[in-house]
Parts: sequence; structure tokens; C-alpha cells
Amino acid sequence: MPVSVELVRRLLDQQHPDLADLPVEVLANGWDNLVCRLGEELLARLPRRAMAAQLVAHEQRWLPELAGRLPLPVPAPVRVGQPTAQYPWPWSVVPFFPGRIAARSKPDDLWSAAAALGGFLGALHAPAPSEAPVNPSRGIPLAGRAEGVLTGLAHVDPADRAAALRVWEAAAATPAWDGPPLWLHGDLHPANILVDRGRISAVIDFGDITSGDPATDLSVAWMLFTAEQRAALRRAYARADDATWERSRGWALVLSLVFLTHSADNPLMRGIGERALRAVLDQRPTARCT
Repeated sequence: MPVSVELVRRLLDQQHPDLADLPVEVLANGWDNLVCRLGEELLARLPRRAMAAQLVAHEQRWLPELAGRLPLPVPAPVRVGQPTAQYPWPWSVVPFFPGRIAARSKPDDLWSAAAALGGFLGALHAPAPSEAPVNPSRGIPLAGRAEGVLTGLAHVDPADRAAALRVWEAAAATPAWDGPPLWLHGDLHPANILVDRGRISAVIDFGDITSGDPATDLSVAWMLFTAEQRAALRRAYARADDATWERSRGWALVLSLVFLTHSADNPLMRGIGERALRAVLDQRPTARCT
């Protein structure tokens, strides 16, 4: 559905008139959402399609409950917009966080960043209620991603294919997550982590928030950090046993193949996929939690 600055102004005037006089400027106009700066401290986020509207509804429902116990800021909505005759979906006003995504601006101290991200995930990964969202492709047993992995391996350099297949087979053979479904970000990668003044400053884009196996989120360790820095993340997280850590490596392979296969027109995400694949294929032993 077409969305515009004019639509944002009209919705604000109708539903949040105290914000209607703030300047509105397009920040991003993606496939899923129009995101506009709203003054100095806020963003307006409007879905462009029905699937994205469902994700916005998940953020509106759950982020306000989770934000208070997380050690890094997250974009919990400060205002909720309602559907109208002209615009059919819920929309949000969320805080504006300064900084650049970690995919473009790495933290100055990656060891401290790894510890900060591990602590954030340790706080987020609490048991989720039965009504929490369920994602058909994230937080699930690795077996559910086997077909995509085997297809994606066809796009890997033949020199790396056998090693990648061994990583996959080792991860897929580990015991499945047998604990309660835990809260997950669901789409945690360096383009959804903000860095400001050299430090991780916020985690954004919780549209895929879900519940399940924490290994899905822990895969970010292979997208941003060296082996030693991954060990720092694991220590800060404090409860990833060897099976969970091995599955997280498998999830890093899963997602690297997704990024490499589907990012021909997105060099940023392709770069994340390439870095993750190189880290996954590192033959040094995975870090144990001590």
C-alpha cells in the first residue's frame, strides 16, 4: 500500500494531535515499512503491507512488557496508531535512537560489545508465555531448516562446500532445545544493532519477535565477532551449554546462506552473510563456557 509523509501527517492530526506539529522527514522507505523522523526524539513507523502489519502488532503487544528488564534500549512504542478508513493497519510512534548500525560502524571495543550483547540476550531469553508469537522458521529445531541449507549450499564456493556441510551435520546432530520456549528477538544481526559513540547503544527491529530455541539469537556471535570475542559473549550470556552453542553455530550457517542467496541487490546483507560464513567455517574449537 502506498504510504507517504502526507499520510503520516494526516494520521497524527487525527489520532495524536499533540504530535502533529512536529517536522516529518522520511528516514527509510523499505519493502515492509515507511519510517519517518518525527521531530528530534521520535519515529513514525507505518507498515506498507499486511504481513508487516502483523509484525508491528507483535511489537506493540510485547515490547512494552519486555523493555523494562532489558539492559539496552529497544524501540517499544510510545504511541499506538489505529487503522482508519484511509489506512487499514496499526502503526507506531517509537523512540529515535542515535547511532549507526553495527554492520556499517563496528563498536570500538569488540570484547566489551560482545559482553554487552551477551548480557542483553541473557536478559531477553526468559521463558515466554503460551500466547507469545511463534515463528515458523525461527526458534525451531534445526531439522526444520535442512531443506533450505542443502539448497543454499549449492551457492557456496565449491572449496567451502564440504566444510560447510560438516558444520551443518554436526549442528543438526546435537540434541534439540528441550527447555521452555524463550523470548527471542528472532532477527538479530548486525543491521539490527545500533552503535553510538563506539558502543552498542540499542537493539532494534523486533518485528520477528518470537519464542523458542535461544540458539537462533545466539547465532549473532558469528556475524560480528572473532572466536575469542564469541567466548566473551558466551561468558556474559552464562547459560549456553555445548549443545546450544553448537546449534547457534548451525543457525549462523543457516542465516549466512539465506543472506548470501537472497541479497544480490543488498550488498550490506550479503556482507553480513559472507562474514558469518567465514566465521562458521573457522576450524578452531568452539568456545566453552568457563
